[in-house]
Amino acid sequence: MPNELGEIKSYLEERVGEEICVTVQLGRKRQKERRGVLTETYRSIFIVCLDQDENDFERSCFSYRDVLTKAIELEFV
Repeated sequence: MPNELGEIKSYLEERVGEEICVTVQLGRKRQKERRGVLTETYRSIFIVCLDQDENDFERSCFSYRDVLTKAIELEFV
């Protein structure tokens, strides 16, 4: 994964429409994994449409800063 905000944004813009697995660090060694499709990228956030079978809501948004600080981890499936 790139290590600058601009590089992270460009990397994700190239992968719009692909399936993604997002692992969110909740603290105290707890994690939450969400699967979906990367649908949109904006100036400071990106949106993932989540699988309805696994999640209670349709979409979730994350910031590029979360990727940079390792608050979330991304894996393309």
